[in-house]
Amino acid sequence: MAREATELVRETENSLLFNHSSRVYYFSAAAGKRKGLSFDPELLYVSAMFHDMGLTSKHSTATDRFEVDGANAAREFLRQHKISQQDIETVWTSIALHTTPGIPQYMHPVVALLTNGVEMDVLGIAYSEFSDADRGAIVAAYPRTERFKEDIIQAFYDGIKHKPETTFGNVKADVLADKNPNFQPMNFCSVIRGSQWKG
Repeated sequence: MAREATELVRETENSLLFNHSSRVYYFSAAAGKRKGLSFDPELLYVSAMFHDMGLTSKHSTATDRFEVDGANAAREFLRQHKISQQDIETVWTSIALHTTPGIPQYMHPVVALLTNGVEMDVLGIAYSEFSDADRGAIVAAYPRTERFKEDIIQAFYDGIKHKPETTFGNVKADVLADKNPNFQPMNFCSVIRGSQWKG
């Protein structure tokens, strides 16, 4: 199943997203081992490989968030492999929530770990918890582009620009901005650019 997922994602995503998804898996799995969590590595792998499929034209719908599009693609893939409904729901949830901070860490290990891997690769969160050797080996196997930070921001933009209404999200930030003139929300792109990662 992992080989088929790899082939499908490699055929569907460009090298930027494929390598990012691969690094996400390895960072996720390493975090899980470091934390002593019990998880199914194959389910985590499918979650990582499909987490950005909704950014591709093949799997992007006109109305759903890109996270949901990716989760739906993973669900269809897993159904073809006769995976249990419970495991499918775990993978679906992990992908659907991977851009929603503050919730996944309290959920099933696959859900929590996928977010950990994404946050590490894109934002550099927990960067120092990975050894130089581990980071180096993962990046050597699945290289980051020279301008990864700008490239991944552009990939997100390209994947969602046709459906801006799906970006409505954290209503708490909207309420604070409306009621508190001093409120300065965090900006995802600024966090990426300020991460410890180079490039």
